Amino acid sequence: MNDREWIREVLARFEPRLLLYAAKVCGAERARDVVQETFLELCATERRAVEDRIAPWLFTVCRNKALDALRKENGMDATNDVSVVEPADPAVDPARSLAQGEEHARVLELMTKLPRKQQEALRLKFQGGLSYKEIADVMGETVGNVGFLIHVALKALRERMTGVDVERKVAS
Repeated sequence: MNDREWIREVLARFEPRLLLYAAKVCGAERARDVVQETFLELCATERRAVEDRIAPWLFTVCRNKALDALRKENGMDATNDVSVVEPADPAVDPARSLAQGEEHARVLELMTKLPRKQQEALRLKFQGGLSYKEIADVMGETVGNVGFLIHVALKALRERMTGVDVERKVAS
């Protein structure tokens, strides 16, 4: 596969995940520019230098560009939410989809109450699909610390979700 085809494949594979990640870091309106700049940097980088570690490289560059965009705008609110609308699947039960959507929204809402590093580790793991090692490279943390961040974050989310469910049942 030549370099041009490789870039197209990387773009198709990582652009959606990078857009979600960048939107959470610097806001939806700046995310597309940040991701575009990330891929421009990829085009200017020698393939051999990044091919074997493409995911952490892309997320690191994207993170740095998103943080730079925030710095340029001097303290603009970086907690903007991004709405992702997925096409409806006619085979899916609408009631079940609604329930899953509500639960997903609750998880995202509760996630915003976690410390920033825990949120970032969860996003890189579940939205970015990165391994603990790759997340460690992106965040500048040890693999052990990434595991700890994710463990503590998931435990906190589980406890908060259970608390929300208990409150809802009592209120009924």
